[in-house]
Amino acid sequence: KGMYEPIHGSAPDIAGKGVANPLATILSAAMMLRYTFDQAEAADRIELAVNDALNSDIRTADIYTEGMHKVSTSEMADAVIKALKVRRKNDKKI
Repeated sequence: KGMYEPIHGSAPDIAGKGVANPLATILSAAMMLRYTFDQAEAADRIELAVNDALNSDIRTADIYTEGMHKVSTSEMADAVIKALKVRRKNDKKI
């Protein structure tokens, strides 16, 4: 039903350095959930978690601007995971 590709090439020059931005991969997974598996609610949660992470003023090097906190690949992914967990916890309180 679909093909979801977050990148163009394998970028061997930065492999293992923790400088890649994981958000395209994460958002591609959200697209897969929405359009292939008809899981719009799960996709929404991921997209909102990405927004929450970005709203916490963290950025990977490729999107960094002055005044933000520069983070690694894993730190950005961890921030999205944390945002997902916070949203899930808050949903259970309702």
